[in-house]
Amino acid sequence: MSLLSIGAKAPDFSTFDQNGKRVSLQDFLGKKVVLFFYPKDNTPGCTKEACTFRDKILLFEERNVVVIGVSIDSIKSHKSFVDKHQLPFTLLSDTDKDIVEAYGVWGEKTLYGKKYLGTNRVTYLIDESGNIASVFPKVKPETHPEEILAVLEKM
Repeated sequence: MSLLSIGAKAPDFSTFDQNGKRVSLQDFLGKKVVLFFYPKDNTPGCTKEACTFRDKILLFEERNVVVIGVSIDSIKSHKSFVDKHQLPFTLLSDTDKDIVEAYGVWGEKTLYGKKYLGTNRVTYLIDESGNIASVFPKVKPETHPEEILAVLEKM
């Protein structure tokens, strides 16, 4: 796993959200973007992280910050996840793994002693010009939005 550096240009992407609408990073130029990568819809840690973002969404919107989640799940899976947990933000489907690879979050993981490839829980804060402003490589799902909000307060 080779993460992007602060100050680097955030790789552009074009993929589909939970509603089948094409979305690219360029759509959000002029706004800060929280781009959070997570392993899988409807799993305990990912659900906790998404719901914590949901519960803090107004604090991000007040700061003109867009929250976007990315996983390799399908559009259908994302739609179900959004509906089930009333998530008020965009989830991007990266079934081809283009985005997770471009952002360096696809890599080896270990579960119960077994190694496998998967999406690591990493978040990037992207500034209004499309550059990496902050990287969060060690994410705790239940407190992560507060960690990002603290960084935003200093910007």
